[in-house]
Parts: sequence; C-alpha cells; structure tokens
Amino acid sequence: MFAFDPISILLSIIVVLFLINTFYDSNGKSNKNFPPGPRPLPIIGNIHILDKKRPFKTFQELAEKYGSVFSFRMGLTKVVVLCGYDTVKDALVNHADEFADRPYIPLFHDVTKGYGIISASGENWKVMRRFALSTLRDFGMGKKVIESAINEECDSLVEVFQSYKGKPFENTIKINGAVANIIVSILLGRRFDYNDPTFLKLMSVINSNVRIIQSPMAMLYNIFPSLVRWLPGTHQTIFKNFKEMQTFIRETFAKHKEELDMNDQRNLIDAYLIKQKEEKPGPGRFFHDENLTSLVSNLFAAGMETTSTTLRWGILLMMKYPEIQIKVQNEIHNVIGSTQPQIDHKKEMPYTDAVIHEIQRFGNIVPSNLPHATTQDVTFRGYFLPKGTQVIPLLTSVLQDKKYFEKPHEFYPQHFLDANGKFVKNEAFMPFSAGRRSCAGENLAKVELFLFFTRLMQKFTFQPPPGMDIDLTPVFGATLSPSMHDICALPRN
Repeated sequence: MFAFDPISILLSIIVVLFLINTFYDSNGKSNKNFPPGPRPLPIIGNIHILDKKRPFKTFQELAEKYGSVFSFRMGLTKVVVLCGYDTVKDALVNHADEFADRPYIPLFHDVTKGYGIISASGENWKVMRRFALSTLRDFGMGKKVIESAINEECDSLVEVFQSYKGKPFENTIKINGAVANIIVSILLGRRFDYNDPTFLKLMSVINSNVRIIQSPMAMLYNIFPSLVRWLPGTHQTIFKNFKEMQTFIRETFAKHKEELDMNDQRNLIDAYLIKQKEEKPGPGRFFHDENLTSLVSNLFAAGMETTSTTLRWGILLMMKYPEIQIKVQNEIHNVIGSTQPQIDHKKEMPYTDAVIHEIQRFGNIVPSNLPHATTQDVTFRGYFLPKGTQVIPLLTSVLQDKKYFEKPHEFYPQHFLDANGKFVKNEAFMPFSAGRRSCAGENLAKVELFLFFTRLMQKFTFQPPPGMDIDLTPVFGATLSPSMHDICALPRN
C-alpha cells in the first residue's frame, strides 16, 4: 500500500505545472524561438504584474524592456503582444491572412457560442462579415441616404440639448441614443424615441457589459472558466445582460418573419431572413437564428459604443480647450454658415477634420484592440508563432507612437495639419484597427462623427458647469470613456 502525502502531491503538481509553464505554450508546442517576455509564475502566469484597469499600460512598459514583439502569460495561455505602428501594421496588413483569426476566449465563446462577427472564426466569420458589409452598403453605408438619416437624428439630438436652455445636464444617454438610432435604422428599419423604455434598457445592458467585460472576475473566468463559472460575480451580470439582448432580438426577428416580403427588403434582418430561406439545408448552413441573434447584437453594440464615446470625448475636450472650440466654430461659420452640414463640406474644413481625428487618437477608445489569433504557423519578425497563438495588436502603442506623433500624450490637432493648415493623413492613425479584422462599420462611423460633431459645434458652445474641474481621466472597461460629468450647451446665434 502506498501512503499519499497531500503536501507532496501538491508540490508535484506545482512542479509539473511549472515545467509546462516554462517549456510549452497553451497549445502544447515547444517554446523554441517564441517571443521573450517576463518569467511567469506557475498556474497564474504573469497576471500578478498586470494593471487590471489598464493592461495596455503594463504592455507598453514591457515593450520597453522586451521589444515590440513579446509574450505574456495569462494563466497557462501564452499571448503575444505587438507594439508600435510599424510592428502592428506589419502583422495586420502585410501578414493579414496569418493574423486574421480570433482566439478562443471562454467568456466571449460562452456568450456568443462563436456566432456573429466579432468573436467568430473561420468560415462562419467570413460568411457573416461578407453579409454584414454588403448589407450595410445596401442600406446606405457610404451613400447619401444614410447622410440624410444622420442629419435627421442630429436634428433630434439638437432639440434635446436645446431643451436644457444652457443648464447643466449629463449627455451619455442622449448621445448613445442618437448614435444607436443610426445602426438601429439599418438593422430594424425604425428608430426609437430617446425615452423609450426598451431602448433605454438595451443601451443600459450594452453600457454595463462594456464597463465590466475587463473586470477581475471576467479576467479570472477567461483564465479558469471551469472554476469560476459557478461563482457569483460580474461575469454573471454579463451573461444576464446578453440574455436580455438576445430575448429582444429574437422577439424582433420573429415579428419580421411574420411580415417578411421576399420582394421588399426593409432592413438587415429582412435581408438575413431572405438569405435564410434561400440557403440550402445541411451541415454547412450559416444563416440560422443563432448567427442572426449574435450578428445583430454585435452590430448594435459596436455601432453605438465607440462612436458615441468618441463624441462624448469630443465635447469634453472642447470644454477643456475652448480656444480649439472657437477655431472649429469659426471654420464652420466660414464654410457652412447656418446651413445643414454635409459630408462634402469636410474637404473644405481641414481644421475641424484634424480635430475629429485628434479626438479619436487622444481618446484611445479601444486601447488593447480585440484579440487576434494566428491562422497558421507563422514566423514573424524572427519569432515562431504556432497556429492559434493569441495576439494583441496594441492600438494604444500605435496611436501614441512617438515616432509618428510629436506630442503623443497631449491633445494636439496639429498632428493632422501641415505648416499651411492643410489636413494631412498620418499613417499611424489606426483607431479602427486594420487588416481583415478592421471595424466593419468604419465608413459609417466616419460620416457619423463628422456630421454629429459639426452640427453640435455649429449649434452650441460647450462649457463646464460653474466650479467644475474638467477631468480627462477615463473610465476603464472594454473601451476608454469619459467619466460621468455634466455639460452646459449654450445655444449659438
């Protein structure tokens, strides 16, 4: 009979895990010629040195020691971090196919089951992205029809701001609602009143998930899913929120199915349901209800969150730098006057264009980017990355690359202006990421940002309430957003 010593067994397990941790990656392949990085601890890897609120800050610091390509272990999973414009562009653009996959992340997978577009992989992702891009174009993205819809929504937002008559108010829900209505009009063929309880609930669950998706419990779930799955915590809130969104979407497309006219596609859901009817049955089917639920949820959240957050940063920065706000307003007066802004005005408004670009750069909305994964074994910049390696192309390091931006940590519109005041492109401007996984709604977002921002600057002068200090410290989550604050929108003559 053998006597089992619990302490000896525990020590043996730790030694084995340490050996695995040291010599093998999470796919069981050898570490040979893998990017360097900090020495991991058994089981937990390097998470003890990670700034939980600002992981991108830890990654930037590690890049100074290990270079622009380095590794970091999240539990037993090795992650490769790419820093700086040159390196990120090399991966996402020059090696676009090799870095086009998404990794398996337990929380995202358990929420979406790999469906939709954001966290999907392989052929499913290709089919859903192709459908999303073509349908967004069909329903106005990049066309005059969407410009008219945005300007109508601008009218509604201006009315809401005017109703406060210059008195302080918090603008998050108002701007969220205006921006969300644009993507909702494409998805559902309608808009919501800003005070509609269903609309408010949908925006609330999205905002909640964005804030808590990088919470410590969510991070632990991704590292130890089988242990954390049954515990209370913010990850349970994420599941609850997503189920509420799913319920709304399923009820919505059930109504669309009843009213579906094969000869009259009114919105993206109609277009999807028609594809569903046309698709041959069998194991290769893609246009099923689960994909529709995740796709609509993905587009709703992405279509609202980043653009509305950028606009909120824009208003806050104009309050912080009133001299810049005045220059924008003077250009609007000289080029547009009191008429309705049009996207064609942008080429005549270099300063306003530069300010919008700098708001996006300085706001640094998605600092860590969404994680990528290698689609095959690849040698990149002298290092061997096995197929399935999780990769973080750090957008913060691109938007703050001192090689391309003179004052990377300051709000400085001159980053996008030449000596004569003409707009100049900066190749390191990459807020929408790049390559195969770049933002599907990039063109729509650019039009929204210009029209909403220009109209608001045309109609109002923004000031902080008396006695309020303007704090640019962001709220940390999946995106970086301004902290809650009141604004005064003073009507302009």
